Amino acid sequence: MKDLARERVDFRFKGLPPQAEGLTVAELAERRLNLFTDGFTTPVLALSAERLEHNLALMETYATRHGLAFAPHGKTSMAPQLFQRQIEHGAWGITLAVPHQVRVAREFGIDRIFLANELVDAAALRWLAAELNASAAFRFICYVDSARGVELMDAALREAGATRPVDVVVELGAGDGARTGARTEAECATIADAVAATSTLRLVGVAGYEGEVPQADGDRVRAWLRRLVALAAGLDKAGRFAGLDEIVVSAGGSAWFDAVADVFAEIPELSAPVLKLLRSGAYVSHDDGHYRHLTPFNRVPEEGALHPAFRLWAQVVSRPTQDQAFTNAGKRDAAYDLDLPEVQVVRDARTGVVREGTGITVTGLSDQHGWVRTETGAGLEVGDWLGMGLSHPCTSFDKWQLIPVVEADGTVVDYVRTYF
Repeated sequence: MKDLARERVDFRFKGLPPQAEGLTVAELAERRLNLFTDGFTTPVLALSAERLEHNLALMETYATRHGLAFAPHGKTSMAPQLFQRQIEHGAWGITLAVPHQVRVAREFGIDRIFLANELVDAAALRWLAAELNASAAFRFICYVDSARGVELMDAALREAGATRPVDVVVELGAGDGARTGARTEAECATIADAVAATSTLRLVGVAGYEGEVPQADGDRVRAWLRRLVALAAGLDKAGRFAGLDEIVVSAGGSAWFDAVADVFAEIPELSAPVLKLLRSGAYVSHDDGHYRHLTPFNRVPEEGALHPAFRLWAQVVSRPTQDQAFTNAGKRDAAYDLDLPEVQVVRDARTGVVREGTGITVTGLSDQHGWVRTETGAGLEVGDWLGMGLSHPCTSFDKWQLIPVVEADGTVVDYVRTYF
């Protein structure tokens, strides 16, 4: 990631000290500035260095223990530095959602990419064909969920002069009213036949997303996952995976990976070894809201626990009444699509002492203000910093282009660059 380290710090990156202007990211990191005393301006989002490393290591251990390959969903962070750290922690590759994200990953040398979508954009397919033609080391897999999609992919790839077939997996939908994916096994078989009729595509397995199972609970999710496994076995028995070195069976968001591990352990012997590919992504930062409640580690505490790594720091800029205050962080700075920020600590502007944020609640967000309700005894003053936990990693990362990575004592040891 040398190119990232050489990038110059300037006005594009909010929250950074004005005196950092013109330094490279590497030079800035070498200075080991303190988040609170060395000129960082609020609002500023920080990632805990210790918690980030803990989460990376925990999911590596979990995947290994359960015999799973791991392609964490990169759309969560869109941070090539974190992609690389995930791979260093044993990830098979990176999952992505749209062509732009694939281009970002390729620009930074990611050689194994799983696209959890059907790719029917002709311009993107032309680029993909050229990328595959240029690099024998590049492994790319994407969904197909319709015969029409297969037709569009085949036409674009033939027009592009593709010399390597694109690997595809049939996506099984999670049920009526769910998101994408073929709804029945019969439709999946038709799609597999359509792939076999082309020279530009190669069927390598099956996949889906159990997080879309209607009225999801453990039993319903496991029932759908068993359908996915049975689909793989049925297609294999019909000879549709003939000649493969491995068969891909993939699922796994951030809410039910324990169910994925359980059911994938039941996959029968097929005609080739099975790549059991888990795709959970939110774990890298975890959160203090949505995923704190949903994580499977709540159900299997003996396997460990993820730690929320984000903290958004904002400053109190107005205290118009005894029970109301306003910060300078709003919708442009904080995730708010699932839950509002959670006040955790207060850093006193006069003394620098950090205390619990008892009796302080964020009740709403404007574009650039946080609405805060305070109870008697909160002791909040203009100038104080509020440290807040966030809900939903995906919509936290995307508001920040350069995020300080901070040790427990406030020392900034690195900066994570995002590309949304």
